[in-house]
Amino acid sequence: MPLIPEEPQIHESAQGPRTAPTPRPVPGPRPTASRPGPPRPAPPAQRAPRDAAPAAKPAPAAKPAPAAKPAPAVQPAPTTTTPQIQLIPASAEGALDAAEEAVDLLLDSGRAPGDVLVITTGEPHPWATHELSFGEASYWAQHDSGDDVFYTDAQVAGRAGARPVVVVAVNGGPESAAVSALSVAHTHAGALLIVCGDPQRINSMLGTAA
Repeated sequence: MPLIPEEPQIHESAQGPRTAPTPRPVPGPRPTASRPGPPRPAPPAQRAPRDAAPAAKPAPAAKPAPAAKPAPAVQPAPTTTTPQIQLIPASAEGALDAAEEAVDLLLDSGRAPGDVLVITTGEPHPWATHELSFGEASYWAQHDSGDDVFYTDAQVAGRAGARPVVVVAVNGGPESAAVSALSVAHTHAGALLIVCGDPQRINSMLGTAA
Protein backbone atom coordinates (compact mmCIF):
# COMPACT_ATOMS: atom_id res chain seq x y z
CA MET A 1 0.00 0.00 0.00
CA PRO A 2 1.51 3.27 -0.97
CA LEU A 3 2.47 5.47 1.78
CA ILE A 4 0.56 8.78 2.12
CA PRO A 5 2.95 11.43 2.77
CA GLU A 6 2.34 12.92 6.08
CA GLU A 7 0.92 16.42 5.92
CA PRO A 8 3.26 18.83 7.33
CA GLN A 9 1.96 20.44 10.44
CA ILE A 10 2.14 24.17 10.68
CA HIS A 11 2.90 25.30 14.09
CA GLU A 12 1.36 28.52 15.28
CA SER A 13 4.70 29.68 16.43
CA ALA A 14 5.91 29.72 12.87
CA GLN A 15 2.90 31.57 11.42
CA GLY A 16 2.55 34.04 14.22
CA PRO A 17 -0.67 34.98 15.85
CA ARG A 18 -3.66 35.26 13.61
CA THR A 19 -5.43 38.54 13.46
CA ALA A 20 -9.16 38.84 13.17
CA PRO A 21 -10.32 40.23 9.84
CA THR A 22 -11.27 43.95 9.89
CA PRO A 23 -15.03 44.21 9.68
CA ARG A 24 -16.25 46.08 6.61
CA PRO A 25 -18.53 49.02 7.15
CA VAL A 26 -22.11 48.48 6.32
CA PRO A 27 -23.15 50.62 3.39
CA GLY A 28 -25.77 53.22 4.16
CA PRO A 29 -26.73 56.87 3.51
CA ARG A 30 -23.87 59.29 3.64
CA PRO A 31 -24.09 62.17 6.06
CA THR A 32 -25.20 65.45 4.56
CA ALA A 33 -22.12 67.30 5.74
CA SER A 34 -19.83 65.04 3.69
CA ARG A 35 -21.54 65.86 0.37
CA PRO A 36 -19.44 68.15 -1.79
CA GLY A 37 -20.93 71.10 -3.68
CA PRO A 38 -22.55 74.43 -2.83
CA PRO A 39 -25.24 74.59 -0.16
CA ARG A 40 -28.83 74.33 -1.26
CA PRO A 41 -30.68 77.61 -1.61
CA ALA A 42 -33.22 78.48 1.04
CA PRO A 43 -36.83 77.77 0.10
CA PRO A 44 -38.69 80.79 -1.31
CA ALA A 45 -40.79 82.86 1.06
CA GLN A 46 -44.43 82.03 1.11
CA ARG A 47 -46.44 84.36 -1.08
CA ALA A 48 -49.32 86.30 0.37
CA PRO A 49 -52.75 85.37 -0.98
CA ARG A 50 -54.00 87.45 -3.89
CA ASP A 51 -57.03 88.74 -2.07
CA ALA A 52 -54.92 90.15 0.76
CA ALA A 53 -54.78 93.94 0.83
CA PRO A 54 -51.45 95.27 -0.43
CA ALA A 55 -49.28 97.07 2.03
CA ALA A 56 -49.80 100.84 1.99
CA LYS A 57 -47.03 102.61 0.17
CA PRO A 58 -45.46 105.51 2.04
CA ALA A 59 -46.57 108.88 0.70
CA PRO A 60 -43.84 110.60 -1.30
CA ALA A 61 -42.16 113.43 0.51
CA ALA A 62 -43.45 116.81 -0.55
CA LYS A 63 -40.99 118.63 -2.75
CA PRO A 64 -39.97 122.04 -1.47
CA ALA A 65 -41.56 124.86 -3.39
CA PRO A 66 -39.05 126.59 -5.66
CA ALA A 67 -37.95 129.96 -4.67
CA ALA A 68 -39.82 132.56 -6.26
CA LYS A 69 -38.01 134.37 -8.95
CA PRO A 70 -37.99 138.13 -8.77
CA ALA A 71 -40.42 139.61 -11.30
CA PRO A 72 -38.89 141.98 -13.86
CA ALA A 73 -39.54 145.63 -13.24
CA VAL A 74 -42.68 146.66 -15.09
CA GLN A 75 -43.65 150.26 -15.34
CA PRO A 76 -47.20 150.76 -14.09
CA ALA A 77 -49.66 152.04 -16.61
CA PRO A 78 -50.51 155.72 -16.32
CA THR A 79 -53.50 156.31 -14.09
CA THR A 80 -56.79 157.39 -15.59
CA THR A 81 -58.05 159.07 -12.41
CA THR A 82 -57.96 162.87 -12.11
CA PRO A 83 -55.38 163.91 -9.50
CA GLN A 84 -55.74 166.88 -7.19
CA ILE A 85 -53.81 169.84 -8.59
CA GLN A 86 -51.91 172.26 -6.36
CA LEU A 87 -50.13 175.38 -7.67
CA ILE A 88 -47.13 176.92 -5.94
CA PRO A 89 -46.31 180.39 -7.32
CA ALA A 90 -42.64 180.75 -8.23
CA SER A 91 -40.47 182.39 -10.84
CA ALA A 92 -38.63 180.32 -13.41
CA GLU A 93 -35.44 180.82 -11.41
CA GLY A 94 -37.07 179.80 -8.11
CA ALA A 95 -39.31 176.97 -9.40
CA LEU A 96 -36.76 174.25 -8.67
CA ASP A 97 -36.25 175.46 -5.09
CA ALA A 98 -40.02 175.56 -4.60
CA ALA A 99 -40.26 172.00 -5.89
CA GLU A 100 -37.59 170.89 -3.41
CA GLU A 101 -39.51 172.49 -0.56
CA ALA A 102 -42.68 170.73 -1.70
CA VAL A 103 -40.87 167.39 -1.70
CA ASP A 104 -39.55 168.00 1.82
CA LEU A 105 -43.09 168.78 3.05
CA LEU A 106 -44.40 165.60 1.41
CA LEU A 107 -41.76 163.44 3.11
CA ASP A 108 -42.32 165.15 6.45
CA SER A 109 -46.04 164.45 6.20
CA GLY A 110 -45.39 160.70 5.84
CA ARG A 111 -45.10 160.20 2.09
CA ALA A 112 -42.61 157.51 1.09
CA PRO A 113 -39.72 158.75 -1.08
CA GLY A 114 -40.64 156.24 -3.77
CA ASP A 115 -44.07 157.86 -4.10
CA VAL A 116 -42.69 161.09 -5.57
CA LEU A 117 -41.64 161.93 -9.13
CA VAL A 118 -40.15 165.36 -9.97
CA ILE A 119 -40.14 166.70 -13.53
CA THR A 120 -38.22 169.78 -14.67
CA THR A 121 -38.96 171.75 -17.82
CA GLY A 122 -35.67 173.63 -18.09
CA GLU A 123 -32.33 172.83 -16.50
CA PRO A 124 -32.25 169.25 -15.10
CA HIS A 125 -32.12 168.68 -11.37
CA PRO A 126 -28.52 168.31 -10.07
CA TRP A 127 -29.33 164.79 -8.85
CA ALA A 128 -30.41 163.70 -12.33
CA THR A 129 -27.28 165.22 -13.87
CA HIS A 130 -25.09 163.42 -11.38
CA GLU A 131 -26.76 160.03 -11.80
CA LEU A 132 -26.79 160.23 -15.60
CA SER A 133 -23.00 160.62 -15.48
CA PHE A 134 -22.89 156.91 -14.55
CA GLY A 135 -24.96 155.93 -17.58
CA GLU A 136 -28.64 155.71 -18.43
CA ALA A 137 -28.87 152.07 -17.34
CA SER A 138 -27.86 152.92 -13.78
CA TYR A 139 -30.07 156.01 -13.81
CA TRP A 140 -33.26 154.19 -14.84
CA ALA A 141 -32.46 151.24 -12.60
CA GLN A 142 -32.94 153.58 -9.64
CA HIS A 143 -36.31 154.60 -11.07
CA ASP A 144 -37.37 150.96 -11.42
CA SER A 145 -36.34 150.15 -7.85
CA GLY A 146 -38.79 152.79 -6.58
CA ASP A 147 -36.84 153.34 -3.38
CA ASP A 148 -36.33 157.10 -3.57
CA VAL A 149 -37.55 160.35 -5.11
CA PHE A 150 -36.83 160.26 -8.83
CA TYR A 151 -35.88 163.37 -10.80
CA THR A 152 -36.22 163.60 -14.57
CA ASP A 153 -36.80 166.24 -17.26
CA ALA A 154 -39.60 166.87 -19.70
CA GLN A 155 -37.79 165.28 -22.65
CA VAL A 156 -37.73 161.78 -21.11
CA ALA A 157 -40.48 162.09 -18.50
CA GLY A 158 -42.78 159.90 -20.59
CA ARG A 159 -40.48 156.95 -19.88
CA ALA A 160 -41.09 157.24 -16.15
CA GLY A 161 -43.83 155.21 -14.52
CA ALA A 162 -46.83 156.52 -12.62
CA ARG A 163 -46.41 157.54 -8.98
CA PRO A 164 -48.88 158.79 -6.38
CA VAL A 165 -47.40 162.31 -6.39
CA VAL A 166 -45.81 164.18 -9.30
CA VAL A 167 -44.11 167.56 -8.82
CA VAL A 168 -43.42 169.76 -11.86
CA ALA A 169 -40.89 172.57 -11.69
CA VAL A 170 -41.53 175.00 -14.57
CA ASN A 171 -37.99 176.33 -14.39
CA GLY A 172 -37.63 177.61 -17.94
CA GLY A 173 -37.30 175.87 -21.25
CA PRO A 174 -39.49 176.22 -24.32
CA GLU A 175 -43.27 176.37 -24.09
CA SER A 176 -43.51 172.93 -25.72
CA ALA A 177 -41.39 171.40 -22.93
CA ALA A 178 -43.68 172.82 -20.25
CA VAL A 179 -46.80 171.62 -22.04
CA SER A 180 -45.29 168.14 -22.47
CA ALA A 181 -44.23 167.98 -18.80
CA LEU A 182 -47.68 169.00 -17.56
CA SER A 183 -49.39 166.49 -19.85
CA VAL A 184 -47.17 163.62 -18.64
CA ALA A 185 -47.52 164.72 -15.02
CA HIS A 186 -51.31 164.85 -15.27
CA THR A 187 -51.50 161.24 -16.54
CA HIS A 188 -48.80 159.88 -14.22
CA ALA A 189 -49.96 161.46 -10.93
CA GLY A 190 -52.08 159.01 -9.00
CA ALA A 191 -53.36 161.31 -6.26
CA LEU A 192 -51.63 164.71 -6.28
CA LEU A 193 -50.07 166.97 -8.92
CA ILE A 194 -48.00 169.92 -7.67
CA VAL A 195 -46.88 172.54 -10.18
CA CYS A 196 -44.29 175.16 -9.22
CA GLY A 197 -44.04 178.20 -11.52
CA ASP A 198 -45.85 181.21 -12.90
CA PRO A 199 -49.56 180.68 -12.09
CA GLN A 200 -50.83 182.60 -15.16
CA ARG A 201 -48.62 180.60 -17.49
CA ILE A 202 -49.59 177.34 -15.81
CA ASN A 203 -53.31 178.17 -15.88
CA SER A 204 -53.14 178.90 -19.57
CA MET A 205 -51.68 175.46 -20.15
CA LEU A 206 -53.93 173.57 -17.77
CA GLY A 207 -57.10 175.47 -18.59
CA THR A 208 -59.87 175.05 -16.11
CA ALA A 209 -58.10 172.09 -14.44
CA ALA A 210 -56.33 174.50 -12.06
